[in-house]
Amino acid sequence: MPDCEREQVQQCFLNWVQAGFDISGGQLIAIDGKTLRGSYERGSKRGIIHLVSAWASQTRIGLGQRKVNEKSNEITAIPELLRVLDLAGAVVSIDAMGCQTAIAEQIVAQQGD
Repeated sequence: MPDCEREQVQQCFLNWVQAGFDISGGQLIAIDGKTLRGSYERGSKRGIIHLVSAWASQTRIGLGQRKVNEKSNEITAIPELLRVLDLAGAVVSIDAMGCQTAIAEQIVAQQGD
């Protein structure tokens, strides 16, 4: 699936979530990275698949995810993921990898805590 189609599917999903679930007003949004089990094959030139995901803990629904570039880390994928989320009034938690000044500033700029 081309990247532009993935972005459109994710945006449609987020629109549906935001219309059907209240994800603001103090909702805890947890941002975390995970490596997909079985995504590495020995002998293959393909690397492992690592994703950064956003999870709304009270409504228990995934809000989105971004693939981490093979030659990068979560620090570059987190801002991309945050950009598509409505963080107004939400509390965002991130592990140590995401504790970067630019990421904190982005959360505040999007009216999250």
